[in-house]
Amino acid sequence: MKTHEKPKKINVITMGCSKNLVDSEHLMAQLAANKIEVVHQSDDMDYDAAIINTCGFIADAKEESIEMILDAVDAKKSGQIEKVYVMGCLSERYKKELPDEIDDVDGFFGATDADLIKITNSLGANYKQELVGERMVTTPSHYAYLKISEGCDRTCSFCAIPKIRGKHKSIPKEILIQEAISLATKGVKELILIAQDLVLYGIDIYKKQCLAELLKELVKIKGIQWIRLHYTYPANFPLDVLDLMKNEPKINNYIDIPLQHINNRILKSMRRNHDTDLTRSLVSSMREKVPNIAIRTTFIVGYPGETQEEFDQLKSFIKESRFDRMGVFTYSPEENTTAFDIKDNIPEEVKNARKDELMQIQEKISLEINQQKLGEEFLVIIDRIEADYFVGRTEFDSPEVDNEVLIEYESCDLEIGKFYRVKINSVDSFDLYAQLV
Repeated sequence: MKTHEKPKKINVITMGCSKNLVDSEHLMAQLAANKIEVVHQSDDMDYDAAIINTCGFIADAKEESIEMILDAVDAKKSGQIEKVYVMGCLSERYKKELPDEIDDVDGFFGATDADLIKITNSLGANYKQELVGERMVTTPSHYAYLKISEGCDRTCSFCAIPKIRGKHKSIPKEILIQEAISLATKGVKELILIAQDLVLYGIDIYKKQCLAELLKELVKIKGIQWIRLHYTYPANFPLDVLDLMKNEPKINNYIDIPLQHINNRILKSMRRNHDTDLTRSLVSSMREKVPNIAIRTTFIVGYPGETQEEFDQLKSFIKESRFDRMGVFTYSPEENTTAFDIKDNIPEEVKNARKDELMQIQEKISLEINQQKLGEEFLVIIDRIEADYFVGRTEFDSPEVDNEVLIEYESCDLEIGKFYRVKINSVDSFDLYAQLV
């Protein structure tokens, strides 16, 4: 890739998931170390180059990434900015097609560590190996995501991630510990562990599952007060993590575990490696080992061939299980996945109706769970001020996707990023209203 003159100021635009965000933060630290001014998601046109870190996971995400690239190219054509660079999952997945289809981009890069080096060097900067693990945090300064592995060894029929990100690759513990210490010195109090699959952490480099061992090291870090687990896989779930969660106050009683479905035929077609019995058993084990655990999950509706009876089975499972947090996706066929060759025979209106039906059930469940919290006290961390409220979260809620706790702005003087004990005095389906204790 041709090396260009070093830009004075770069706007890094991140699309998609928090794993992409971590990649952007690593890149931004490298650029800043090369004395390049760097901003994240700037709405102002006061920069001379844009780097778009794209998502290529599902159709909607791909369209959003392409629209962002085209907007940046238009800004370049109109003279508002000088250069446009594209990196991440979309350009990794379509590395041959994109340069031919959008020829005004100054450089396309993939989604690997090698690509971070390439894009840094192509900008006239020097990639500094001693800064591996350093990041420019773009989230509110009191929480950050810690990506503990890359890629995935699972073969889920609907998912293109292994094709994009490659095989599962754990990041060595010593690098993660150093990165977490660095984040703590920057004021981070909450670590949110992420990966395509947390549960297989360590299997490639230590020849065993080491998530619990990693957690035991992370809880020792001064300044870190909460640790949260995202993206765990049901099959091979390490139950020792639950034992640690129950006994270690710093590990939030919270788990994110996408179950995707409950019907055996669909789970088998999805290549999920867990069936109805294992799924039910795992959910029971979580609640037995950690009685007040909050379980977040996601499901896919409209998978090829999903019958009304199979959907009804999923609906019943959700009613019985009463998950604390839940998301629902409608199936979309993705090229280069095994499910792509199965006829997508569920009409979009049926998919959307099934999604809406499940979310209506979940809204009712969520309200009932919240009503049980009336009069109770919780420790919350304050994320932001919005309208007339301080907005915070309990340990049972992750940023941006879960419930929030609202405290009237005029009733107290709170600081963003600090913990407070509050009492719940009112609720709705997805929010809790509280007063300072």
